[in-house]
Amino acid sequence: MSADRRVGTSGLVVSAVGLGCNNFGRAGTATETLQGTQNVLDAAIDHGVTFLDTADMYGKDPGLSETLMGEALQGRRDRIVLATKFGYATADMGYDFPAGLGSRRYVRKAVDESLRRLRTDWIDLYQLHWPDPITPIEETLDALDELVREGKIRYFGHSNFSGWQIAEAELKADRSARFISAQNQYSLLSRAAEREVLPAVNRFGLGFFPFFPLHNGLLTGKFTRDGGPEQSRIMRTRAQLWQNAPWDALDAYRAFCDERGITMLEATFGWLLAQPGVASVIAGATSPEQIEANARAGAAWAPSSDDVAAIDAILPLPRDPAV
Repeated sequence: MSADRRVGTSGLVVSAVGLGCNNFGRAGTATETLQGTQNVLDAAIDHGVTFLDTADMYGKDPGLSETLMGEALQGRRDRIVLATKFGYATADMGYDFPAGLGSRRYVRKAVDESLRRLRTDWIDLYQLHWPDPITPIEETLDALDELVREGKIRYFGHSNFSGWQIAEAELKADRSARFISAQNQYSLLSRAAEREVLPAVNRFGLGFFPFFPLHNGLLTGKFTRDGGPEQSRIMRTRAQLWQNAPWDALDAYRAFCDERGITMLEATFGWLLAQPGVASVIAGATSPEQIEANARAGAAWAPSSDDVAAIDAILPLPRDPAV
């Protein structure tokens, strides 16, 4: 079972292992259909993975992930913490606004569409998917605060913000209307967030959600320099990720895990959950078996400070090319 953790200094509590729902409605996956989505969500709830993260753009048709989840979650909405995102619109989503994607008009339109697809009265965490270079952040914050006051959302966060954008949003926010979380790419093979994003997150008391935490599966232990599961997404469509992986370092990481009697999946979750500010590790899944494996891994191993230092030495933060 996945333990619960507080999101930054807010009152929101989420499961330590979360479920990224970008595969729901994705063409060519087991979760393309309602039944496939239902199977994964059933397993998630059964194993305590109750923090569900989606977006209005996910699915082979934009919004399909939310639609499938709305169907599959009927009768058990109170058992999960539901997060979705707005602000990454494309023409086929039917949005044709002259204003920015963080504007009051867009935010209000987007939330109503998500609530309708999700078949719920409220969203627990509503996140700006990408920074909006057009709209002043104060307008976005005001619009989101209005939604909190109306009961349509409980909290709001952002995704893909840089360190300075996190700081700007905090400095422009009223204390009653502030982002509580940040979501950025972060894994042992993608550590750039440590330069500016994580320091800003921790300085301002936000909760942090790493996405792509398993780096498309390379940190699960299922892949070696000789190959991996033939039906995996990497081997089918992203072979360059496997071919260009730092296999000497990954082999050393595997040896580290073998010495401690743990799997790479357990070590990866343990390392991430030991990072200051991390509230939940959002990992995707297309089968109940993957859900169970992630839930067990998230509770299996808590690294010591020496363990963290050893992993950092094996897969270090690359030197900043600007220095």
